[in-house]
Amino acid sequence: MIGLHHVAKHFASAQAIRDFSMEIYQGEFVTLLGASGSGKTTILRMIAGFESVSTGHIIIDGVDMTQMPANQRPVNSVFQNYALFPHLNVFDNVAFGLRIKKVPEQTIRTRVYDALAMVGLEKFASRRIRQLSGGQQQRVAIVRALINEPKVLLLDEPLSALDLKLRKEMQLELKRLHRELGITFLYVTHDQEEAMSLSDRIGVLAQGELLQYASPEELYSSPSSPAVAGFIGETNLLTGSIVDVTKGYTIVQTPYFLTKTPMRADHVLGAPVVLSVRPEALHLGAFGDQALCRGVVTERIFGGSLVHLWIRVAPDLTLHCVSHGVNQTYALGEEVDVQWDPNHSLAFCQTDKPPSSTLPGIAGVLGSNGSDGP
Repeated sequence: MIGLHHVAKHFASAQAIRDFSMEIYQGEFVTLLGASGSGKTTILRMIAGFESVSTGHIIIDGVDMTQMPANQRPVNSVFQNYALFPHLNVFDNVAFGLRIKKVPEQTIRTRVYDALAMVGLEKFASRRIRQLSGGQQQRVAIVRALINEPKVLLLDEPLSALDLKLRKEMQLELKRLHRELGITFLYVTHDQEEAMSLSDRIGVLAQGELLQYASPEELYSSPSSPAVAGFIGETNLLTGSIVDVTKGYTIVQTPYFLTKTPMRADHVLGAPVVLSVRPEALHLGAFGDQALCRGVVTERIFGGSLVHLWIRVAPDLTLHCVSHGVNQTYALGEEVDVQWDPNHSLAFCQTDKPPSSTLPGIAGVLGSNGSDGP
């Protein structure tokens, strides 16, 4: 449906997109996920025709759209600021594109009311935009984009201005619309939880490059690098080196303990590695000789069905543990043993030092997110 082949974008001061290739199938919900400045909005704007392509090709439905004007592309966009006309009422905002195409007025009336009914706003047709809530304005922006029956709907951070409760409601609304309409959705966000909730596949971007493109489940369980592991969900990252390979497992020596992890094709003796262990894979208790390490509880956050604990193992190593239920009654300052199932860890061969595993990770648990840009 959409093919990006070796696409690059050069601005005067920097290269925003580097040799970017991706295939999106008909009817998929695909998300471009990355931090501010990763290039995800630039990709969306190039597909829409709002930004030129420096090199490479963009194919939509078998047609090369690289040089095609924006108004001739079979796509419509929904922006972060909605881009609604404040001087028009809801009906006229939604009807705007149809009137540009000179669709008969009776047909416009039928299609607009049908579109508004999809999102429960048919009774608001005569309202001015300023009389609507943020969620209602977002629904108007979405149906205005859908009414022209595009083959692809491009959504650039459309929910970022909404509060948490409304954002969750709109996520369900988008999933329903996508399921009922069957058209291709390409979504941009910096919110990994939003991406995981909505998407069939996610492309993780950093500095204009595609790090990994896979289903949410694969990204979480089999990230391609420490960078992806750290961006998709919470994880503990530890440095070490390979000291043995035996019976399908790689033995890794970290600065504080010896552990094993499933063997990978690139594992060789002596190679430096970064070990990734998800917080929910950690177990706390009194394990004696079976413990990997021992530490002190330095932070505890009760989150209803989940309890987050941070265990300081060494001055430069703090492990994050997540447990279900309310049975984790460890107090601040209490010493605990730590262990995990080696099958729930990954070791990446590399020379780069990973981000330190320290307490700033608490911000992610509390839902702190940065702002986004191109």
